[in-house]
Order: sequence, then C-alpha cells, then structure tokens
Amino acid sequence: MAWRIDEALERGEIDNTVLGKTTGLLWILGREQPVALDLTGDCWRDLAGTRLKFRNPTPKPQANMDLFPLQQGVVGDMTASRKNKVPTVSDEEFAAMYAARQKIPFCWKNTLYLEWFSEANGRVVIETCDFELELSERQWEMDEDEEEAQKLANMQAMRDFMNKLVSRIEPADRSSESLEEEDEFQWEERLKESDRLADAYQEVLEKYLDDPDAERKEAFAMGWDGLLESMAQEKESPTPPEPGWQPEESEDEGWDPEAEFRQHPLQEKAQDLVLRSYDLTRAAGEHAAAITLNTALMQVAGKLAGALNGDYERETGYVLAMLKRCLCWQNDALAACGELVAVAEDPDHGRALEALRDSIFEIREEIVNLRKELKEN
Repeated sequence: MAWRIDEALERGEIDNTVLGKTTGLLWILGREQPVALDLTGDCWRDLAGTRLKFRNPTPKPQANMDLFPLQQGVVGDMTASRKNKVPTVSDEEFAAMYAARQKIPFCWKNTLYLEWFSEANGRVVIETCDFELELSERQWEMDEDEEEAQKLANMQAMRDFMNKLVSRIEPADRSSESLEEEDEFQWEERLKESDRLADAYQEVLEKYLDDPDAERKEAFAMGWDGLLESMAQEKESPTPPEPGWQPEESEDEGWDPEAEFRQHPLQEKAQDLVLRSYDLTRAAGEHAAAITLNTALMQVAGKLAGALNGDYERETGYVLAMLKRCLCWQNDALAACGELVAVAEDPDHGRALEALRDSIFEIREEIVNLRKELKEN
C-alpha cells in the first residue's frame, strides 16, 4: 500500500526547474535530517518549471514513517490543482454521520497531490488541502501535449507498481483441465493472491476516486487490457438493445431462486453480531479497539456468507480455508472486545460488552466444530 506522509510533514519543497528532473526535500516530524527526492520526470503543467515550497500548519506524529533518506525513482502525478471532494464537517461529526449512514456534506477543493514511485519504499503520496503553498517564478513552460505525455507516463508507472504489488504468478500445478478438488492449503494460497489483488484494486480506487475518467484509468492501472478493449469497442460502436427483447424464462422448472441466497444459520448469527457490535461501540467513537472489533466481525460475516450461504456445494478445501481465516478475525475481535470491556466506564455498558464477547466466543466454537466436521467427512 502507499506511504501517505502528509500528516507528519512539517515542511518541504519540490523543484522541477530542470526539464525532466524533479528533486526536493521533506522535513518530517521527529527526524533531524530531511528526506531528499531525486526523481525522473516532470510535474503537471501548474507546477512544471517551478519550485514549490509548502508548510503544514498542524503536523502530527505518524506511525511507520521509516522512509529511506534518499528517495530515487520516477514521478507520479504531481500537481497543486487536483479537484477532490472534501467533507465540510469535523472529524468527530464525520465519524458519527458515517456510522449512522447519513449523507456527508462536502465541497470541491484544489488539493496538493504529490506522488512518486521510490525504489526503496514503493508508492509515496502527499495529499492535502491544508498546507500553505509558495510557488516560485516559472523557469520553463509545459504545453498541453507535453502534459498529456507526462500523465500517460505517470499512469504507466502506476501500472508497473500495481503489477509488482499483485505479483501475478500462477502455480505450476494449477490447471484449468484438472478436475481434482484443491485442499485447504492450496485454497489458502489462492485466497492470499486474491487478497493482494483486492488491496491493489483498493489503492487504485482511492487514487482515481474523483476522476471523470476513473473507469478507464483503473482498468489500465490494474492491467485489465481485455476490459480496456471492450470499453474502446463499446465507445466506437455502441450496440443498442434489440426492441422488444425480454429475458428468457428458465427451462429448469425446479429451480428455486431463493435457494441461491439462503442464509446459513452460522452466518446469520455472525451478521447479527455485527449489528450488536456497532450499537455497543457507537459511544466509543474512533477508539482503535472499536474499529478493530467492528472490522473483524464484518470480515467474518462477509466471508461466512461467501463460504456457507446458498444451497450450492463448494469445494471442502475452500470452505476450510475461509473458516480458518474467520478464526483469526474472531481472535482479533475477542482481544478488541476485551480491551473495550477494560475501559468501559458505565457498568451496564461493560456487561453488554461482556455478553458480546461471549457471543463472539460461541461463534468461534461453532466455526471450530464445523471445521472438525468437514475434515472428518
């Protein structure tokens, strides 16, 4: 994932006065010496040919700020005029409205967005609309065509980084012609690969979230060339739906559409537990343990839905691998719930959290028993 360092930055400067070269210095809270940038490529047109100085009026410590002192690599998107949606409420109000699933008010603001791909640390991003900026006189001009060429180079750098992050390596023994079921450990490797892909896609979604051409850029960054070709063909010759077309009726008279979405009793319990947890932790706000608890329980409910819901049969190895992962999340949830019990000030609230912890443990035991039953069969 990207290193996002704007909160811990005290001040910095980006120098693109030399064509094809971007350098800079970043002073990070708690570090005596600045981090130096030595990058290939140019900024976008608003910063190209200039030296930009910026200052953070409210720097805050951040964990895992062990950036290599010399950042060498290539530039990503570097601009001070990126348009982003910015909430118009405080962090506390945002958290409360998000938890209550309320619509969050926002406005569009110019955002400082500095991105580069470092040989030592990978993708590093500074993204904020709160810094004080000072721009020097322009030493050279970039035209529109040159800016488009630089943006294409930036997209290619993002694609190369995503390709390394995902590491699409297919095991030699995975054959589309094989009819043998994979065991739990083979499925675990496949799920890890899926996790890497999901993390990479999440990073791409965050980068292009407010971009009007987001779909095409996301497909390019992820290396989904087939999707890009389909999008290009659809744009060139869109096929209108045939007049009067109606979906064909199923020929299988015994098909039960509700069976496909039938909820497994264990998954139903896990889903109810998520709602109880959200209810009980609402007062805890952004407490780290509350976030961990809710995240872990949501993962369990979601993964159990994929592994158990519906009336169709899954491979045993897949179900075992998913249940094993659920056990890990249940352990995280138990630890987080215990932490909340320890700091609960209201006795009734403390007892409710203890009951929640008991329910988490009960579901954990059911998962253990289900794994035993599947292994015996």
